Amino acid sequence: MDIPHQLQSSLSTTNLPLPSLTWLQTQFTSTRHPPPPLASLLATARTRLLASDLTTLGLLDLRYVASHSLPPQLPQSHATKRETELPTDVVVQVLDIEDLTRSRWEQVEELEAIARGEGTRGREVVRLPTLPTPGSTAEDGYGDGDGTQGQNQQGGQAQQQQQQQGVASSKNITHKLLVQDCKGQTVQALELKRVDRLAVGKTFIGEKILLRAGTVVARGVVLLDPALCVVLGGKVEAWHRAWVDGRLARLREAVGAERRG
Repeated sequence: MDIPHQLQSSLSTTNLPLPSLTWLQTQFTSTRHPPPPLASLLATARTRLLASDLTTLGLLDLRYVASHSLPPQLPQSHATKRETELPTDVVVQVLDIEDLTRSRWEQVEELEAIARGEGTRGREVVRLPTLPTPGSTAEDGYGDGDGTQGQNQQGGQAQQQQQQQGVASSKNITHKLLVQDCKGQTVQALELKRVDRLAVGKTFIGEKILLRAGTVVARGVVLLDPALCVVLGGKVEAWHRAWVDGRLARLREAVGAERRG
């Protein structure tokens, strides 16, 4: 059995989405003799798979896609159903995450404070370092809060500072996510019970989550239960960077819409 077939066979026994032989052949065509150990190749395949967009044409095995996707038109077709369950395991990727226990304005204030180099320790205001990201310059907006690009840069730095501080995952926090399956269908997901690995500042955009068969869907919304939800990890770098850089602007826009409404 050649290496791509060995990798696909091994990956089929894990919780990961099953890649296609074509994708594995393009990723692991090597003339090395002897080839790297299978365990090393499996680790590489896992990392690359989790860093990929699940909807990429040719990435996943077509039989897997057909049997491990969300029910068609899930939000619309289940909107009036009080409760149903997913009939099969489904791996989804995170497109957005929001903390529902804190107001958007509170989150705006926190991000703006961090962007200014300020944080809080109890009632004490402390100064935080606001270093430029690698390759950033004055033209990139670093240190310039007057332009939109500078605001986006500050928002990104604020989010990074938030991640570095290790955002607490309190048991009282509830998160809402927007997730997408391998066919590109999107659906809202809500924590029914606290999933420790989900948190703003901890969860990456593009991160993969396994929803096990039996996961409850209530009125078109997937209810996340740690007993039926496995966070697999991963990140789509370009998506996450864009989400981080634009988060402060999105929150400000949402706050403005709430006030106008």
